[in-house]
Amino acid sequence: MTGTEATELDALGDAAGGKLLTEVVRLHGALQAAPLPLDLPGAEPLRTARSQTIEQLEDYVIPRLMTLDAPLLAVVGGSTGAGKSTLVNTLVGHRVTSPGVLRPTTRSPVLVHHPEEGHWFGPDRLLPDLKRVAEPTVDQDSIQLVATDAVPRGVAILDAPDVDSVDERNRELASQLLAAADLWLFVTSAARYSDQVPWEHLKLAAERSTAVALVLDRTAPDAVPTVSAHLARMMSSRGLKDSPLFGVAEGPVTEDGLLPADHVAEIRGWLEQLASDVTARRTVVNQTVFGAVRTVTRKAFPIADAASAQVEAVGDLLAVADRMYDEAQTRLLTAATDGTAMRGDLLARWQEFVGSGELVRSLEAKVGFVRERLLNAIKGKPQQAERVSVAVELAVENLVVDHAEQAAHDAARAWEGTDHGSAMMQVVADDLTRAGRGLRPRAAKEARDWLAELHGVVKDGSGEVRTTARFLALGVRGLGVALAVVALSEDAPESGPASTAATVELGRRLLTTVLGEARAEAMMQEASASLRRRLEQLMAGERARYFAPAQEWELKPEAPDQLRQAARRVDDLRFALSKQKGTGEHL
Repeated sequence: MTGTEATELDALGDAAGGKLLTEVVRLHGALQAAPLPLDLPGAEPLRTARSQTIEQLEDYVIPRLMTLDAPLLAVVGGSTGAGKSTLVNTLVGHRVTSPGVLRPTTRSPVLVHHPEEGHWFGPDRLLPDLKRVAEPTVDQDSIQLVATDAVPRGVAILDAPDVDSVDERNRELASQLLAAADLWLFVTSAARYSDQVPWEHLKLAAERSTAVALVLDRTAPDAVPTVSAHLARMMSSRGLKDSPLFGVAEGPVTEDGLLPADHVAEIRGWLEQLASDVTARRTVVNQTVFGAVRTVTRKAFPIADAASAQVEAVGDLLAVADRMYDEAQTRLLTAATDGTAMRGDLLARWQEFVGSGELVRSLEAKVGFVRERLLNAIKGKPQQAERVSVAVELAVENLVVDHAEQAAHDAARAWEGTDHGSAMMQVVADDLTRAGRGLRPRAAKEARDWLAELHGVVKDGSGEVRTTARFLALGVRGLGVALAVVALSEDAPESGPASTAATVELGRRLLTTVLGEARAEAMMQEASASLRRRLEQLMAGERARYFAPAQEWELKPEAPDQLRQAARRVDDLRFALSKQKGTGEHL
């Protein structure tokens, strides 16, 4: 970043800064609403980038934009054994953090600040996930706050763990702390300054335009000029040519962990100058925060693209499941009306009930002349009607379960063909390869409720025929099961089994004879519509099981576009604000 760019935020008014903060907060929300849970190709690095970007916003950008007058936070980071803790102690003038021989040394970060500025470093302002403590600790989830007059107002110094620590949590904490810094005071040594890991962090700082000062520590006095020259060339080639470079010669360390004061006089003087010069301090803060904002918006677009890919992948899976259940539902509705159910026990019970036609012929005769014949024909019919009802319930239940099992099997095979589909199936406890555990009792209940509904249709729609001998001979239950049997076979093909066609035709004749043609036709249509509606509801419940994993992932189809729009608003505002330089106003 050039010197002009570094003062971009300096040229902005409070209103402009507030608008930028508002848009950055919206961008933060858009990032949170765009998770990348599926293990699609390339998702892992973008998932990490998203997490780091959210942390950068939470740990630094948003808090800093909310409190631009807070002290400049200089985080002392660097390689293992570079002497960070000794440097901090020497800069402060007394022991505040413990150096040591064993590695890793620094486990819990130590933040040193002026006594009157401690309120700037509460969890609402900085690193909210870390507990604040006043005493030394090795708890990696805590940060020790040390107040001392040795630190000037306007600057705070934070001793961080090693960026190349053998302890993974130390490395993570070091990265988190550096991301929350206004200024990196990056410490290396003659023995470690070429190491890869520190330079990976410094490369990141250059990409973010983070303000950095390098400290070449633990170097023999006669080697400082030579090593510093080589290190300066490395800095220049890696985008850090404008960053200060300080040399700290190796020297005796006191029992309190301090070098001679003159060894760090140049660094201390530079920090004191920053502390006393509001403009210089603001320039450093502006460089880092503005660079962080620009980096966040740049990273948001590939994250949005990845989120789109996730939404599309889930959409493809759901479309496959939808198609499988559509096909299964179509087959179920066909089987429920084409006579498929009229076999086995149901067919036998219905034939027992309707006989070979004697019952219908008796009903069609003039009742007054064949009363004895009618009474003989209907003898035992209530019990037979109940058996038909039970057989209808079981037939409908089996139809539903069989088709739901096939749909689940087909959808599961399609999903298991991809890694992310298999992962989706593991999100919920339900076994998606089979029909739902509660489907069978639900189907049985729907069948019973359907028969009960048909009884009500017969009772409410029979009108004056309810008092006729024909109606009384069969009753509501007998006519209800006849309606059910006709509904289950209304679309039976003419080429189907002769026994099915004949018995169904007897059911139609029975209903027409007792109720009249118009009433019978209306009731049969109502029975069929009710059956289809109930079967569709049962299959909808099964289909919903395959939509549940997507809800668990919390993928929102609109999230990628919202993220892109939020990033564009922030970037457009950043660009527009950069055109307002020279107004004399400050954030």
